[in-house]
Amino acid sequence: MKAYALVLLIAALTTYLLTPFARWLALRTGAVTAVRSRDVHKIPTPRLGGAGMYLGMVVAFVFASQLPFLKPLFNADITACVTNGCNSMWAILIGAGLVCLLGVLDDLWDLDWMVKLGGQFLAAGFVAWQGVQLISIPIAGLTIGSARMSILVTMFVIVLVMNAVNFVDGLDGLAAGIVAIGGTGFLVYAYLLTQQTTPNDYSSVALTVLAAMVGACVGFLPHNFNPAKIFMGDSGSMVLGFMMACASIVVTGQIDPATVTVGMTIPAFGPILLPAALLILPLLDMGLAVVRRLAAGKSPFAPDRAHLHHRMLGLGHTHREAVLVMYLWSGVFAFGAVALLIFQFRYVAFSLLAAFTVMLFITFWPLIRTHLAKRASRKGTAP
Repeated sequence: MKAYALVLLIAALTTYLLTPFARWLALRTGAVTAVRSRDVHKIPTPRLGGAGMYLGMVVAFVFASQLPFLKPLFNADITACVTNGCNSMWAILIGAGLVCLLGVLDDLWDLDWMVKLGGQFLAAGFVAWQGVQLISIPIAGLTIGSARMSILVTMFVIVLVMNAVNFVDGLDGLAAGIVAIGGTGFLVYAYLLTQQTTPNDYSSVALTVLAAMVGACVGFLPHNFNPAKIFMGDSGSMVLGFMMACASIVVTGQIDPATVTVGMTIPAFGPILLPAALLILPLLDMGLAVVRRLAAGKSPFAPDRAHLHHRMLGLGHTHREAVLVMYLWSGVFAFGAVALLIFQFRYVAFSLLAAFTVMLFITFWPLIRTHLAKRASRKGTAP
């Protein structure tokens, strides 16, 4: 675990140091988010923070490739990818680079949504072609019928998660914090799974990817938390979604469906359910947005001011309170899902019920506070 902690630390430190340079570059190139009617921020803010995050992950990957413990995962020179094909580690890093480049172009010139979607599928197709594929579903021995179908399903999943994270990136520090919390929960689960499936070798592609991703989020948050000095932009949100999706796909392939027994029902569902639980807020937000916009006769990518974080502000939370509440919800879902895979169901179910009750109270506290204040005011003015 020390190696993964080092990878996380290197990604965090590098991202923290490089983000001011990304901010300077954004200001020089005009990659600045103006204040629009749907926005929450009050002053124009530079973006391109995702470029600093990606470079932080690149440095973490290069560092990991030199560690004896993780070096076997990087069994091909990155320069040989063009001629001989990449292994999973380098393929994921290059794919993330394509996504980051797409995001930078969008941050600079506001690309048409169809162009951006095409670029997302191109990057997803690259990593699927290089072997990062959803081949089997570790439930009842289900497998995807053909190599072509496997690539198509993989591409769809990656693009779905990329856009889910992109949709939730609407408040200072929100996307980075949610991904850091969810990624940490996934990191714990993937480490425990690696211990069970390969007890003699704890090196893992998924763990390395998750450690670098969480580290980049941690290093970026000091610059991005309210009031944000820089936004991650699409170059950051799409890369985070891409990395999370790739890690999920790699982990899913670590359980052999033939070894799943009745007593392993919940653990067997883990690789499928855990990523969904970690990303439940972004996925829910995206799903609601698509339905809402299509019902209004608009493009599913048309911006509006009705996301979950906007609704939090509408309840009466301050900017920071809304972000922290969504952090807490992410933690409940992420670590609750991990707990279901480790501890007995009845104990976890009781704890989750209590956590949900507390979270509902915290979420609606502004309304409760207003109601109590009005009630007290009426009593005070009564004859």
